[in-house]
Amino acid sequence: MSGGVIGRRAFRRTARRAVRRAVRRLPAVLIVGAALFGLGAPAHYTCAPFLSAAPLVAAPLHTLRATVTAALAAVAVAVGLVVYHRPSDTGEALAEIAAIGAVSLVALGINRIARRSDQQLASARGIAEAAQRAVLPVPPSRIGGLRVAARYVAAQADARIGGDLYAVQDTPYGVRVIVGDVRGKGLGAVEAVAVVIGAFREAAEQEPTLEGLAGRLEHALQREGARRANLRADAVDRTEGFTTAVLAELPPGEPVFRLLNRGHPSPLLLHADGRIGVADPAVPALPLGLGELGVWPDRAEEREFPAGSMLLLMTDGVTEARDAGGTFYDPRAGLTGCRFKNPDALLDALVADVARHSGGQAADDMALLAIRRGERIEQHFVESIDRFRGRTSCEDVPEGIGGFGRSAWNPPGMSINVR
Repeated sequence: MSGGVIGRRAFRRTARRAVRRAVRRLPAVLIVGAALFGLGAPAHYTCAPFLSAAPLVAAPLHTLRATVTAALAAVAVAVGLVVYHRPSDTGEALAEIAAIGAVSLVALGINRIARRSDQQLASARGIAEAAQRAVLPVPPSRIGGLRVAARYVAAQADARIGGDLYAVQDTPYGVRVIVGDVRGKGLGAVEAVAVVIGAFREAAEQEPTLEGLAGRLEHALQREGARRANLRADAVDRTEGFTTAVLAELPPGEPVFRLLNRGHPSPLLLHADGRIGVADPAVPALPLGLGELGVWPDRAEEREFPAGSMLLLMTDGVTEARDAGGTFYDPRAGLTGCRFKNPDALLDALVADVARHSGGQAADDMALLAIRRGERIEQHFVESIDRFRGRTSCEDVPEGIGGFGRSAWNPPGMSINVR
């Protein structure tokens, strides 16, 4: 990332923080300004509008205690100015104080409504996150000799559950991965996510190729679309219920990975030296669930997966995050030249950089999955298995061979199956 881009982003972040601080201090500024104006101006000049505005401004921005403080301060300043000037028309002065008090009561009501809405939104987000975790459990950090990390970051725009998904499965054909995005939000999207994840986990164990796996997912989504169309007596979901997805396969003991992309953002390959490659598909394809619009043969593409490199898969919540000027986030530009010791560090840095770019106002959910092929993890695991293949007692196996403890080994009298 160029120094000029970094400088502009830092300036925008600093400007946004300054504006937020200034807005939160506005009630105090209004009260102090009204007091100074009242002390210096003639008695027939009124500062009631400034004092009335102070609690109204504080209501949506501050806590109930701070709003009450602003209201009491505004009334106190109004009373103090009346005592200071001793106006001849005390009735008008008392009416102004009463008006400030009435506006303050309204401000307290606004504050309670705003705080209750915030609590309801927080509760709804908590429920949405719990449902999301139930559908998308966190994958193990090590699987098939690979290091894996996943993140799901909900958008701040609302509390509706999104349709982003990911899954990792260790299969007889290697570690298989899916990252996708179901159209829509809410419970309908969760249902579709459950269908895709369930079909993936079953088919990943059975289908010998990614092409066959994609076909099974296509059929599963078509069945789900037909079910919804029958329930709603229309064909909306038959034509619009699609899922963008990228399927990946990492065969054991081979420094390669295979990809099949169905209309999804292209994965990135982060090399150990900081270079980044984009795994664009040779032939673009329609998303899953749109098989009725056309039929074409799926073709998985094989690419090199060097030792120490990481494969990053993401949904469009990353690439469609915008800054204040409307510029989309470019993960390749943001990560080029960076080196990360593990997938968790990569995802933490990416999530933080997207938040900085968008000012913490991402409009869409993000699902992220990073996979790292270690320098000697797979080789060490295979050699360890070969060394202890003849032992059937778990007491003879040292703790932590290949990243596994004794619980991963079979009890006496059972054979050890190694993929």
